[in-house]
Amino acid sequence: MPELLIELLSEEIPARMQARASADLRDLVTKGLGEAGLKFEGAQAFATPRRLALVVRGLPERSPDQTIEKKGPRIDAPPAAIDGFLRSTGLKREQLEERDMGKAGKVLFAVQKAAGRAAGEVASDVILAAITALPWPKSMRWASNQFRWVRPLHGIVAELDGKLLPLRLSLGDSNASIAAGTTTVGHRVLGNGALSVAGFDDYVAKLRTAYVVLDAEERKRIIREQGAALAAKEGLRVRKDDGLVDEVSGLVEWPVPLIGTIDGAFMDLPPEVLTTTMRTHQRYFALEKDGRLAPRFLVIANTVARDGGAAIVKGNERVLRARLSDAKFFWDQDRKVRLESRLPGLKEITFQAKLGTLAQRVMRLEDLAAAISNDARLDADVAAVRSAAHLAKADLRSGVVGEFPELQGIMGRYYALHDGEPRAVADAIAEHYAPKGPDDRCPSAPVSVAVALAEKIDALVGFWAIDEKPTGSKDPFALRRAALGVIRLIVENRLRLSLTQVFAVAYEAYERQQHPAIQAAHRAATTGKETIEDTARAVVRFRYSADLLAFFADRLKVHLKERGVRHDLVAAVFALTAEDDLVRLLARVEALQKFLASEDGADLLVAYRRAANIVRIEEKKDSASHQGDVDAKALQQDEERVLAQALADTRKAVTAALAKEDFAGAMLALARLRTPVDAFFDNVTVNADDAALRANRLRLLAQITGTLEQVADFSKIEG
Repeated sequence: MPELLIELLSEEIPARMQARASADLRDLVTKGLGEAGLKFEGAQAFATPRRLALVVRGLPERSPDQTIEKKGPRIDAPPAAIDGFLRSTGLKREQLEERDMGKAGKVLFAVQKAAGRAAGEVASDVILAAITALPWPKSMRWASNQFRWVRPLHGIVAELDGKLLPLRLSLGDSNASIAAGTTTVGHRVLGNGALSVAGFDDYVAKLRTAYVVLDAEERKRIIREQGAALAAKEGLRVRKDDGLVDEVSGLVEWPVPLIGTIDGAFMDLPPEVLTTTMRTHQRYFALEKDGRLAPRFLVIANTVARDGGAAIVKGNERVLRARLSDAKFFWDQDRKVRLESRLPGLKEITFQAKLGTLAQRVMRLEDLAAAISNDARLDADVAAVRSAAHLAKADLRSGVVGEFPELQGIMGRYYALHDGEPRAVADAIAEHYAPKGPDDRCPSAPVSVAVALAEKIDALVGFWAIDEKPTGSKDPFALRRAALGVIRLIVENRLRLSLTQVFAVAYEAYERQQHPAIQAAHRAATTGKETIEDTARAVVRFRYSADLLAFFADRLKVHLKERGVRHDLVAAVFALTAEDDLVRLLARVEALQKFLASEDGADLLVAYRRAANIVRIEEKKDSASHQGDVDAKALQQDEERVLAQALADTRKAVTAALAKEDFAGAMLALARLRTPVDAFFDNVTVNADDAALRANRLRLLAQITGTLEQVADFSKIEG
């Protein structure tokens, strides 16, 4: 069966866009073919710095004949409506079908036969549409062309079963165009002119002879394996960096690993400065020996040099030397003054236009970190916590961080140690941004935990107060990441901390600084009669805290998903208790999950829903509530009396267990309700003829739901 080959040859495509672009090309082409009725066996997409390629295998010779139906107006519709429908179909009135559509009456239908088209004809249209529709994050025009693409497009290969598809891409008002052909080119430097290709296998083989490895995964494998082998010859190991491998594979078509030397004069720089310079600025891989950074680096060239790469290595060493000279200058200059002396400069840096400067933020962080240390009962010296928070942002005014922003915090640690600060303070400065993501290490040292929590909670409360919350996929201030960081810090360190109280402390710190935006939001939330000081805590608790806690509940669901914890159980516990102690919340959720996995728990969930549904329906019917105490004297059947006593005993047992945070015990107490609840539903008629008896039994049902809701809102539980 025919095979479709497409190549789009251009100037260098940014590495970060290649994988997405090749996938988009595949999706657009295969979708277009499918909509035309051309089924296929499979499709593979590829990308190199200079080309996107796609092969679609197993296409039929032609698309199938199709019957196209178009619904029109009723047969008794105004003539103008019928005439318009006829014009849109190109048919005459007698060619339309009349169909009885029941209540809609008789309706006109146009039924037309569309003959199948040759696969090449369909593919040509689909390819042109796909090229135009590729959704590049950024695109450009070149020369006088109106056509936009990520980089200037030079050529198109379009073949079906090895034969040229005669398509032409218009470049716009300049009347320029690119006609498809059957020739491509290889490596920009090593290639030997035009390559005539006939089919995908021939295309791949000839590209390889012209020093192009088409498959990005193969290029990655070459980088990893040949780089590791070259390093091993010198007794070195390549530091693992999958992200850099992905990026470099998008920069080369023919990867050639080479090893260079770092000038010994720079090896006393902090290793993070060396690796950041190599990785971020030069795309070099760091090499290690015995777990320590070696004075060597791995560079991936995109050519085969006659001298074995000596000139390439020498050139890269020269560039790296210049980069590191700048870094060393800043490193030496930064250590001439104490870290604390940089703090006045934070007044010149805006944290956020409505939330003040970094200097103001540092003042808030000191108070908040100290409060967290006390409230969470962290075994930390409060003076050390305040000192770490005080210095945490100071390195933002240093020369090295100005050159390498990604080293903020890390450099602060080095400067603090140089100034003689305690190691706990220095480590907290380095770790106060952590964890930055799900795979980042979470701080565990008490001082570090307090400052890291303060850094994230201050941002969350501040942005919530000015109503700058994440919306949809937009999160410009990384607040979702901050919330996940708070969750990890609390859960992994098992901190007993009331988030509501911490939010209040953070909010009051903003209030003391009298930010106009905070005060305006506060006035909008109060009656205007109370003073700001009197109502600040109430406002943050009842307006901002509730919404921010709900945000945390959503983030917690995401965090727990990987651990197999059901999101609805988190919602069930959170909705009922507005739980703000995450450790206690997770203990409740874990106990609830185990309970529902048992036969007793599953049956009680069914009973809860049955009882809740009956009470809800009857309350709606009666326009009255059936909540309240049960009249023990009005209980007539043994099953009623047994259930009423069981509910009373269970409520006491659950209350006592919850007070001790014995959530497993609370669930065990609930499990004892299964037998009396089942007996009640099997033998008691709730909607008795006697109105008083019926009302009493409905109150008994309401007590079933009320008892179960001591531990969770069972209405939130799915399944």
